[in-house]
Amino acid sequence: MSSRSLLSCAVAAAALVGGNAAASTINQSTSWTITRSGATSTYRVVAYGDSIYAGYNGDLFSVGKRAAPLVDGEYLSTKWNANMEVIRRTKSGAVASDIYNNKIISERSYMQSSNTRVVTFEMCGNDYLQARSAFQDQTGTCSYAGLDTALANCTSYTEKAMQAINQYATTAKVKVVSTIYYPGFDADNVLTNCTDSTTGTKINTRTKFIPYLAKSNWRTCNLAEKYGFKCADSFAEFMGADYDSNGDGQLDRDALRYRSGETEADYVTRITSTLFSTLRDANSHFAGSAVSYDYIQSDNTHPTYYSSSTIGLNWFTGNGSGSGAASFLNAQIVNGQNPEWNKSGHEKMGWTISTLDPTTP
Repeated sequence: MSSRSLLSCAVAAAALVGGNAAASTINQSTSWTITRSGATSTYRVVAYGDSIYAGYNGDLFSVGKRAAPLVDGEYLSTKWNANMEVIRRTKSGAVASDIYNNKIISERSYMQSSNTRVVTFEMCGNDYLQARSAFQDQTGTCSYAGLDTALANCTSYTEKAMQAINQYATTAKVKVVSTIYYPGFDADNVLTNCTDSTTGTKINTRTKFIPYLAKSNWRTCNLAEKYGFKCADSFAEFMGADYDSNGDGQLDRDALRYRSGETEADYVTRITSTLFSTLRDANSHFAGSAVSYDYIQSDNTHPTYYSSSTIGLNWFTGNGSGSGAASFLNAQIVNGQNPEWNKSGHEKMGWTISTLDPTTP
């Protein structure tokens, strides 16, 4: 058997441990330099996270080139007229503790480079995906302990991550954390197999799950304020339309965003009740009343891309690299938006981060 076949078998076996692929992990890290004609300086964006920032595309040995951090890097290259190194140190399938310990801490040298100007991270998605999967598999009396643990771990490691990045990324001009969107929003609108201990009845999975996600996102943005980070509200950008669907005078995505000074309880009420009717599954993200785009891949989990370009990964290290010019000319960036800014999940997430970037390096 060839070495490639042996490796493929090994990875496949790992993915089947416990019968749940979500519990397996694989390093998928890249370095891509955006080159700009005439540029005399090179700056760095460092992104830590799981399969979202990795640019997961269903392939173990390649990732999507235009994942959110690279999209942000292109905006920065235009804004600063500079070459941009986009470093993605990511581990697909990893929970928050894994990202913190084995990426942010173990691979801190990437953000310690003197040319680092932006550090961004996302985590916790796999904590909640695994907790949701376990919850959906329950029979008998429902236990919410797994959901509670996911929320507690996410809160704890998000704070630890911010503290570490503040310690090590001493040349960063801005530090950004992303909130979590809700993959499977429509699919979760079903009754559980288990019954609630108080009512004795089955409960709606989405109704139970979304308050946990709302609490998590409020805590993420609240911690960001505490530690001097910016909060890129991907939940609002993915789940809310780019127009005013309910006539309240605000674009839906703007109305859903985290508000400084709002309590956790008030935010949760606003998301789960007051504005709940404006939430939409990100498979149909409305850019207008009659125009929608698919923000989620066919796996109903990962963001979609503009462009089919990929970055190949080494079979053994999980690393990949490359360089090239930006996909869009300066003249195509109008009001800080490229022509594809809201037509796919990664473009929207990258643009959201870019709105928080400094004007100068």
